[in-house]
Amino acid sequence: MVSGIWGKKIGMTQLFSGDKVVPVTAIDVGNWVVTGIKTKERDGYNAIQVGCPRKRYLNQKAAISWMKKPKQYFSDIREIRVEVLPENLAIGQCADFNTQLEEGEQINVFGTSKGKGFQGVVKRWNFAGPPGSHGSTMGKSTGSIGFMRACGKVLKGKKMPGHMGAERLAVKNLDIVKIAQDAPVIFVKGAVPGHAGSLVFIQRQVK
Repeated sequence: MVSGIWGKKIGMTQLFSGDKVVPVTAIDVGNWVVTGIKTKERDGYNAIQVGCPRKRYLNQKAAISWMKKPKQYFSDIREIRVEVLPENLAIGQCADFNTQLEEGEQINVFGTSKGKGFQGVVKRWNFAGPPGSHGSTMGKSTGSIGFMRACGKVLKGKKMPGHMGAERLAVKNLDIVKIAQDAPVIFVKGAVPGHAGSLVFIQRQVK
């Protein structure tokens, strides 16, 4: 049994659960192919290497020749670490590990947050900013950053303007609201990091 699966975030929508509306994130977990197998004896750890074919090859059956030119045939290649390798696992077969997920199961989702470029302290650190009246001309500038006890020295870790977003984040204890029967898509309650089309890792919780 694998510890998790890779997928691509489609976007957010809402589903009805009884008489309540639940905000959910749709994640596409299909079209992954086993591209390699790592063993503890050879590589030092057990892992399954999976790849997502490019759009032009989605309707074609994966061939062993694809593994010789992975950049040509696969848009993304990732690994899934496992304690014990599944039986009858072969390179080129469909990585349908999403069948192990169940509705109502709790998972952790890892992803990369949206990049917001260079931002000031008001947006990056939620600073209040200057007063809105009495003729303030401060705008959204940082303000004084010195330290009176150390002759104006700026302390390490001071909240300053800088690059915001594009960080590896995890959202834990999310419920699987629904698993689509006609497509390899799962609906997870709440929001997950990343923009539409970004890769996310769905980790099963260890019981």
